[in-house]
Amino acid sequence: MSGNVEVSALAINVTIPQALRWTDTRRGEAFTLTTLNVRLLPDGHLAVKAYGRPVDGGRGAYVSFPVPDRPELAALVADAAGRAGALWAAHRGLA
Repeated sequence: MSGNVEVSALAINVTIPQALRWTDTRRGEAFTLTTLNVRLLPDGHLAVKAYGRPVDGGRGAYVSFPVPDRPELAALVADAAGRAGALWAAHRGLA
């Protein structure tokens, strides 16, 4: 059956290390970006969005931000995708 199973989405959440975090603004509110959501697209490429918390505190809205084109962030995404692949490959079945 494994060849006939349709997987509709593969996504991981990655914590952005403190040194790589950045601030962006949406609707007049500044957010510190702390998490990446990385998706594996059907063609094998990766898509990524960033999420975070308002600088002034509080929960804020769950709003996505684009990820800047920075080599260190691209490396983080690639490393995370490789690590996730290894973890998935080594799964031990349902608990």
